[in-house]
Formats: sequence, C-alpha cells, structure tokens
Amino acid sequence: IQHNSGVGPYKGGLRFHPTVNLSILKFLAFEQTFKNSLTTLPIGGAKGGSDFDPHGKSDKEIMRFCQSFMSELYRHIGKDIDVPAGDIGVGGREIGYLFGQYKRIRNGFENGVLTGKDLLYGGSLLRPEATGYGLCYFTKNALEKMNNTSFEGKNVLISGSGNVATFAADKVMQFGGKVLAMSDSDGVIYDKNGIDLKAVKEIKEGRRGRIREYLENHKDALFLDDPHKIWTIDADIALPCATQNEINEEDAKTLLKNGIIAVCEGANMPSTNEAAKLFIDNKIIYGPAKASNAGGVAVSGLEMSQNSMRYNWSREEVDAKLYSIMTNIFDNIYATAKEFNNPHNLLQGANIYGFKKVSEAMIAQGVN
Repeated sequence: IQHNSGVGPYKGGLRFHPTVNLSILKFLAFEQTFKNSLTTLPIGGAKGGSDFDPHGKSDKEIMRFCQSFMSELYRHIGKDIDVPAGDIGVGGREIGYLFGQYKRIRNGFENGVLTGKDLLYGGSLLRPEATGYGLCYFTKNALEKMNNTSFEGKNVLISGSGNVATFAADKVMQFGGKVLAMSDSDGVIYDKNGIDLKAVKEIKEGRRGRIREYLENHKDALFLDDPHKIWTIDADIALPCATQNEINEEDAKTLLKNGIIAVCEGANMPSTNEAAKLFIDNKIIYGPAKASNAGGVAVSGLEMSQNSMRYNWSREEVDAKLYSIMTNIFDNIYATAKEFNNPHNLLQGANIYGFKKVSEAMIAQGVN
C-alpha cells in the first residue's frame, strides 16, 4: 500500500504473518506516513506484506516465497520510488532473499531499494539497536523537559524481550535506571535487584528459550504467569515494547495508582485508546508510538542516505544522528502541543505536527 509520497519516496515495512490483510495494511500505511514525517527525513509512508506464515518453514521454503513475492513487488519499488524494510516476520534473512531476487531481476546492484540489510551489502550500523535506543532518547528528553528529571535512579518496566525491549533495557541501564521486569507471551520475570540483561539475551537470542528460564540462575527473581501482570509492579517508568493493545484501561489505572510518571511506547500502539486517554488526562508523560518508536525508521532513512553516498558512517556517527532526530521529534511535538494549549498531550502534538508537514508538502506540490 503506497499511501503518501508528499515528503519523500514511499517507505514502510513488509510483514509476513497470518493476520495480514488489506485493511490492516491500509491502516499501517496511513500511520507510517505520519510517523515518517516526524523524523524530519525525506520519506513518505507505505506498508506491505502477505499472510504467509514463516513460522515452522525451512530456510529454503522461506527463500522460495521471498523470491516469488519480489517477482511481483519489483515493478513497484526503487530507491527513489518506494523503499521497503522489514517488519513482523521479515528480518535480515528475508531481506537478504528479497534483495537477491531483486538483483537477479534488475541485473544491477541497487542496494538503496531495501533497508534493514546486512552490513555485508549496504546495511547501517546501529540498525538493530535503533528502535530501543531511540525510545530511550525520546523518553530522556521528555523526562528532562517536561518533569525536570532523568532515568537516574528510576525503576523501569519493559514489556517484551525481543530486539526493541533488550536494547531499550541496555540504554536504560546506561542512563542510570534499573529495569525491574521484562516479559514474553508466557509471562513476566520480576527481579528486584535489577534484570540481568546478559542472561535474558542468552535465553532469548542464544537458545530461543522462554523467559521463565531466567529463574534457573536467579533465585531471588519471581515469575508472573500473565504478561499483563508486569503493569502491577511498582515503578516510575513504563516502556511497553511487546505488542499492540498490551496496556488496557485497567492496566493504566493500576500504573497510575502505583505512581508511574512516564509511559513511552516502543511497540506499535501498545496502549488502547482508553489507556492513552487516562495517561493524558492525568498529565503524566505519554510518548505515543508514532513518535517514541520512530528510531527504527529513522536509521532506515539514514541507511538510505549512506546507500546514496556509497558510504558508511561509524557507529558513533549514526548514534549521534539518531539522538538528534529523536530530540527533534520530541521538541517539535512538544512545541506543537503547547501551541494548541495542551502541553501534556504529546499524542495531539504528534498528530498535528505530522499532518501539517505532510499536507503542506502536498499543497506546495499542487496536490489537493
């Protein structure tokens, strides 16, 4: 779904999951347009995918599907037209298979046509860390500029234990915070001494295990058998990084009762509308996903820039650019929220700022 190219070429992830349908892709493309506009990079909005389920398939089966998929997709994409990336079910392996087929069909090395690539053929340093790191950079700015505080000494809840969650936890710890709990679909690990992130990574990345295995070597930790129970733990900051609608109205009430000061979203739309309204009405910091988790697509945009230059920035250079982008996102939406006399509503600020940028670009191009 190529939704809008007012600001730049279409850009959005490809999703391989049984739940994919046309309606979902239309909605995701719509959201992607405004998320991408917040990054200040010249990228438009799109989304694609298939109801193909890679789970349980062999590498060869996945490769053959990716090749067939690209045999249709290649007509519609290009580095100045539409630049897909990965999403649920589409990681580095799938991007590699898709890119290989694009090369065969086009008979050329146009590495700017896909992002999320391996470093061996045009990927960017810091791309795996980008969403989690960017989430913490956004939250750091919000804490400092809205509450005159920081991560230092704060207790933090991070749902999930995948890519976004683990790198968010890494950055929270670098900023002086303590991560008390993480989760997966089975339940929650709660460690009052602070989560041992190395152990979590070894379980989830090293042996693809379940997070309850953490208790085998951490006898003081507790396991809660429902992922929603993570929001019952007393903490200062919540960073939902697992899945959509994981914080409902009751969860939000519990967080507020326990004195939460900030909820910033690492997953796509993890708070229901009712939960988000409660956070905003109670004037706590609420970072909406389209702003706070834009670090991933921001570094995808930086990957496009590096591909255009046939050059790679160092890890430190990419990190500095990511920090600057996330700071600009916060500053722009906070200023917009204040302009409309609602300084605690970063969701409204993000929606208005993103819509204005896209609509003004279209008007300037004579598009009604």
